[in-house]
Amino acid sequence: MKTALIFPGQGSQNVGMGYDFYSNFQSSRDIYDQLDKIMGESLTNLIFKGVASELAMTVNSQPSIMATSVAIFSALKESGKMNENSFHCVAGHSLGEYSALVANKSLVFRDSVELLKIRSKAMQESMPIGTGGMAAIIGGTEEEIAAIINDLRSEGKVFIANDNAVGQVVISGEMKAIDYIAANSKKLGLKKVIKLSVSAPFHSELMMKASMTMENEIDKFSFKAFAVPLYSNVTSLPCDELEIKQILVEQIVKKVRWREIITNMINDGVEKFIEIGPGNVLTNLVKRMSKEVTSISISKVEDFEKLDNI
Repeated sequence: MKTALIFPGQGSQNVGMGYDFYSNFQSSRDIYDQLDKIMGESLTNLIFKGVASELAMTVNSQPSIMATSVAIFSALKESGKMNENSFHCVAGHSLGEYSALVANKSLVFRDSVELLKIRSKAMQESMPIGTGGMAAIIGGTEEEIAAIINDLRSEGKVFIANDNAVGQVVISGEMKAIDYIAANSKKLGLKKVIKLSVSAPFHSELMMKASMTMENEIDKFSFKAFAVPLYSNVTSLPCDELEIKQILVEQIVKKVRWREIITNMINDGVEKFIEIGPGNVLTNLVKRMSKEVTSISISKVEDFEKLDNI
């Protein structure tokens, strides 16, 4: 029976996330202390007791979510609930790919933070705040939504950013077009449109400048051989340390193929999914896709009990 670790992306943040791990595990405290030193500011103060709107800013949320995921993963190891033989593959949703790389012993935590400082700043600066955004569409196939987007080109640029699960697709683009789709969802035949708490149109060609910035910087960092297979956002297939730099560059502008990742993992024999990080979005997506597998989320210390039941 194979187990996959999956790590959440931007939008999963919440004020107070990870504080119970910081309070109870030395390894988690070490991660947050490192985060502050590398960032050159007390990001933990914002994470634990800040303002939600400030935490949601790309330059804050990306390193914060990654650090929280790694802090939880470290606590799992410190407590004896998990070791290097506890899982057989990993994946992360967009930003979560960096958490997965740390858990997979390919990227050291410091380098992950440094890369996210570059990535988040470039993504934040790709468009003026308020001019671009994202929305989740509930109901409708990817093909149907693509056709709607094509018909609305006069409203502004919009792209399919995430194929999350059957019946859940995320779009990304210019805010005026996102607002139009949200305001006219029923007329467009869409069940529900939910604007997301992000500050830029991720995973679209509007991020090309950020992708180029990453391409110029990523060769300064080294990636070690993976401990277990990592399923890529860009291809939905396992990749290796030789491919990962180009994948992380392309990931900024390419669609996240999450539905395909989970399908491929299940086809490859994965029967248990453990989401590590704030929230439980990925756990719920897995449950929507298959009733034949087990999926749990670990976002609080009390969630450790779930591991005893799977």
